[in-house]
Amino acid sequence: MNKFASKTAGTATLATISVLWLLLGAAVVSAQSTGTATAPAKPQAPTPARTAEPPPRGTETLVDSSIADDPNVEKMLGAYSPKVRELEVVVGKLTGELKKTGIGAGGLGNFVADGMRVQASQKLGKPIDLAVMNGGGLRRNTIGEGELRALDIFELLPFENALVTLDLTGEQVMKLLGVVISSREAQSGTRITYRIKADKSTELESAKWWDKDGQERTIDSTATYSVVTIDYLVNVGGARYAVLREGKNLRPLGITLRDSMIAFVKSETAAGRDIKPNLDGRYVLDRENSVITGEAPPQ
Repeated sequence: MNKFASKTAGTATLATISVLWLLLGAAVVSAQSTGTATAPAKPQAPTPARTAEPPPRGTETLVDSSIADDPNVEKMLGAYSPKVRELEVVVGKLTGELKKTGIGAGGLGNFVADGMRVQASQKLGKPIDLAVMNGGGLRRNTIGEGELRALDIFELLPFENALVTLDLTGEQVMKLLGVVISSREAQSGTRITYRIKADKSTELESAKWWDKDGQERTIDSTATYSVVTIDYLVNVGGARYAVLREGKNLRPLGITLRDSMIAFVKSETAAGRDIKPNLDGRYVLDRENSVITGEAPPQ
């Protein structure tokens, strides 16, 4: 058995591979810096043909448990092992499959947007009206039914995006929801009616928001609404998300999106609730006023 493969049960396989790559890279750099790397051959005059000889055989060494551990490598791996073991911790249970499909990134997008809104509300001690997350930031297409591990959340949200809140007027919220629909982003807090145009683009028709009691309300253009999103969309979202930079009272919450989602899953688990796909009709396609060719997009 491979020396490192035999350790997968008790140590960090990912860390082992990473360190091996680092060591390999360091060896190459060292060889080049000390002049021991092979230099390009200079052109030479042709030599008389000779009878081909078999290539020399190297010495083969079986890599197994008979080879003693290298203390230096073990020390390097030791720094990574606890962090990798943390990724295997079960944080909750998923009933059903989360999929990234259709408008709003499907059940996977709803899961993340809902978690953002819940965690921001808990952080601030007040209801958050709207959460917005870009579907491109969700880096897994599915999470299968069963145990949810921290690794699942890391793979879904590998970036260091952090939660921020800000205040928008109702008019600005409608502009933002227009971006959400045209870009097929994820959101939590409103029910959006949209249509599909002849060029297959999507366009906002109307929207209502759910109050803290779950009742649908008209969005008042002059009222103020609290929004949670990620700092990436505010700072790097470009012209498309310029409306976020028009908001007031921008406030970093001091937590990454990834950590907030792990906390969300843990809090649901502590309350005795499994994570489930939440396809609650927050996106409503106006079929009568849409140009639909073939199968209608999933909701």
